[in-house]
Amino acid sequence: MLSISFFIRRIPSLRILKIQSFRTLFSQIQHFPDPKPSVKFPQHSRIILTPTIVHTTISSCRSDILAFSFFLWCAKQPNYFHDKATFTHVVSIVSRLTLNFGTVKRIIKELEEVGCVRNPQTLLFLLRIYWFGGMYDRVFEAFEEMLMYGYTPNTFSRNIVMDVLFKIERVEVALRVLKQNQVPNFLSYSIAVCNLCKLNDLVNLQDVLTTMLRKSYYPNEETFFVILNCYCKGGCIAEAKQVLALMIVLGVTICQRVWSILIDVHCKAGNMDAASDLLKKMVESGYSPNVVTCTSLIKGFFESRMPNKAFGILDAMESKGCFPDLVLCNVLIGCLSKMGRYEDAINAYFLLREQRLVPDSYTLCSLITTVCLSKQFTELPLLITGFKIQPDLVACNSFLSYFCKAGYPAGAVEFYNDMIDRGFIADNYTFAGLLTGLCRSGRIEEAVKVHRGLVRSQVGLDSHIITVIINGLVKSGKFHKAISLIKKAASEKSQLDDVSYTIAIRGLLTGGEFGEAYALFRQMKEVGLAPSKQTYNLILSGFCKRSDVSMVEEILLEMVDASVEVDHFSLRFMKNLLYRSRRSASLFTLLTDGSTSGILPREAYAELFNELVQPVNIRNVHTDRSTNIDFGISSSDEIQELAVSVG
Repeated sequence: MLSISFFIRRIPSLRILKIQSFRTLFSQIQHFPDPKPSVKFPQHSRIILTPTIVHTTISSCRSDILAFSFFLWCAKQPNYFHDKATFTHVVSIVSRLTLNFGTVKRIIKELEEVGCVRNPQTLLFLLRIYWFGGMYDRVFEAFEEMLMYGYTPNTFSRNIVMDVLFKIERVEVALRVLKQNQVPNFLSYSIAVCNLCKLNDLVNLQDVLTTMLRKSYYPNEETFFVILNCYCKGGCIAEAKQVLALMIVLGVTICQRVWSILIDVHCKAGNMDAASDLLKKMVESGYSPNVVTCTSLIKGFFESRMPNKAFGILDAMESKGCFPDLVLCNVLIGCLSKMGRYEDAINAYFLLREQRLVPDSYTLCSLITTVCLSKQFTELPLLITGFKIQPDLVACNSFLSYFCKAGYPAGAVEFYNDMIDRGFIADNYTFAGLLTGLCRSGRIEEAVKVHRGLVRSQVGLDSHIITVIINGLVKSGKFHKAISLIKKAASEKSQLDDVSYTIAIRGLLTGGEFGEAYALFRQMKEVGLAPSKQTYNLILSGFCKRSDVSMVEEILLEMVDASVEVDHFSLRFMKNLLYRSRRSASLFTLLTDGSTSGILPREAYAELFNELVQPVNIRNVHTDRSTNIDFGISSSDEIQELAVSVG
């Protein structure tokens, strides 16, 4: 081929070869009149260049270097500008040239050999093409070549370099380029502002925006929208209001999108009164709320426990012919299920189908959550019949959780294997589901082996994984193995949380290992974890049942210092302890102090006091001898839920 012979052999007829190649190119362009054959570039021919002709010519050229050279020549012609399609095509050409020649310097040299004179414009075009094509490392190389050839980069080239630095998250270097730019223009600041918004860098955004305004460069409507959205997402309502005031002063139209953003930020902050006021102002300004605005309001009202107002917005919306979209249907399913209105949540799912909306993975996750919360596990297969969707990893993890909670842990293990066979890459939630399935199936040893494998593979295990395996060991009565695992995890500085410790402590108390339980409680505090209310009450109840007055007093003192409230289960155990210990004066004094400090509700203390001063009826004394008390009944289900939840 022509290009191959051109690059392999540097023959004396190179000039003739170049002329013939360009004749081939120009034969596809319409000339008026048709010029006579000439060995010179057609400088004075009346050439009509159009984007279609240029794109077709470049596409049909077999030599990438000649095609690129022709592209550069066209760019120099008066009143001609390359369109996006041509530019996109040239990106692939330059990409191949870079792959073939290796460096920008070699590409420049090859261009010179086909008659393309080296100049700043050539390097600037290379810079633009690399930037447009996302070849960011080559952008820096082209910029360095400009400096090496002695060219002074203009503001446009510096803007490109700055933009690339922002895109690769070299923010400090990008800001340095902006400050060192001797003649920054509007685009310089606009590029910086937009990139900082994308990075949610609110601190640097404030500084750059302030400098931009001081130089009398004012963002356009679209940039204002980006800035406002960034501040609102970051919860910076005061700054968002300042931007809004500036928009009004500058006469920028406060469009529907802006109103929706402002309403959304107040809804997320739980300030529904302010959101409602903004809605009124929006309507007064001549804008009707769309489905996006209504979604924010409905979700906000639900989360603020004002379902009637949420349904009011929904009714008003439908009365005006604006029906729920997929996002709103998903919000309705999620919010209603969290409120315990499971039937309404299912109806929202059917509404989605009535609107002929295609469910997505989020819909599936919301539906699984609703079924699990309502305990109506058998309903899920019926609900998802005909559900045509390719589940993602999050949805698969939700299924793992469903199988475990539905009492079919073996199904979770089987589903996990199927996931892996289908090419899913497991995350921590996936492993938590697998371990829960193995533990609940009684396959503890297999669960331990899986956990060891995960530890060896260093996949970045979090506290959730460790909690699941500890819970499995405790449930199977292997308390010491659970303790050993916690101690090893603590020594290796693994991520342990209070739930991990609380589950192990509960297991030890149930097994009668009070000393080990308290040692673990102390270790928890030593590693810097503050015991939760559940943990304190769990250990308190345990020693009450054991009738260990001194330990109960010690734990009560700690709870007073930590301002942790005694729950009603612990209070019941303490009352029984007082009866058995013949109204221990020191313990009674501690309870009085607890009531004064607020850790013991005054009503509960008054009731306890009245019972103790009345004559004791032995039949009313809770001896705890006839029943096997489960420690922490009030919180054990919550702890277990935390341990196995993978949704």
